[in-house]
Amino acid sequence: MNKARSNPLNKVAMHGALILYTLIALFPVFVILINSFKNRKAIFREPLAVPNADTFSMIGYETVMKQGDFFLYFQNSMIVTVVSLTLILLFGAMAAFALSEYRFRGNLIMGLYLALGIMIPIRIGTVAILEMMVATGLVNTLTALILVYTAQGLPLAVFILSEFMRQVSDDLKNAGRIDGLSEYTIFFRLVLPLVRPAMATVAVFNMIPIWNDLWFPLILAPAEETKTLTLGSQVFIGQFVTDWNAVLSALSMAILPVLILYVIFSRQLIRGITSGAVK
Repeated sequence: MNKARSNPLNKVAMHGALILYTLIALFPVFVILINSFKNRKAIFREPLAVPNADTFSMIGYETVMKQGDFFLYFQNSMIVTVVSLTLILLFGAMAAFALSEYRFRGNLIMGLYLALGIMIPIRIGTVAILEMMVATGLVNTLTALILVYTAQGLPLAVFILSEFMRQVSDDLKNAGRIDGLSEYTIFFRLVLPLVRPAMATVAVFNMIPIWNDLWFPLILAPAEETKTLTLGSQVFIGQFVTDWNAVLSALSMAILPVLILYVIFSRQLIRGITSGAVK
């Protein structure tokens, strides 16, 4: 009885802590947003103050719209992020299902091999990746970025999803097989709906690094027509002079899509993080 009564309280405490941590994490975002609507002097004089009639200015947003093709950069970032996340979730879930469902020689070794990608950063192979893209003619294409980000996100996706898929009832899957369902139908209609919290967690963990990455867009797709939002924003940062109004405005506009996607996935994300944490 005591355990049963304490479970709801523990869950409320867990969710309250997550909300508190979220608010703390969003404070820098709030600071960037309010400073994007200030003039240059107010940014440095009162960085934590809300803009008023004397400090309010839209010069940063006007500069962003006039200099560079901001909407093209935004479109490129959206295409790369959405397609990469789709491929990561699809292939990661399929690989996780195979590793967790089927027993074959080398199962454990293959799982460990995929997990190595979590420990070894993909940037170590930047030179080899660039040579491959040059040889295949994919330099200055969004395809190059999508392939790299998909490879970057798959190890974590397989690692997380395989653990969740092992918890799916074997009786449910065997019942589907008895009813004549194919393995693909069992995977898409029975297993995937049950691991949605885990998939949302994987999506959020991969979405932010992909959206904010500067390294691979600078190396693989620096052309004007393939620039991402993060790379396009660097035009306002100079060696000697930085247009802080434009930088903060560009960052504010870049943050909004991530916040919207985070809100969409937040409920499933919290369920995925807290699943199994409180018994």
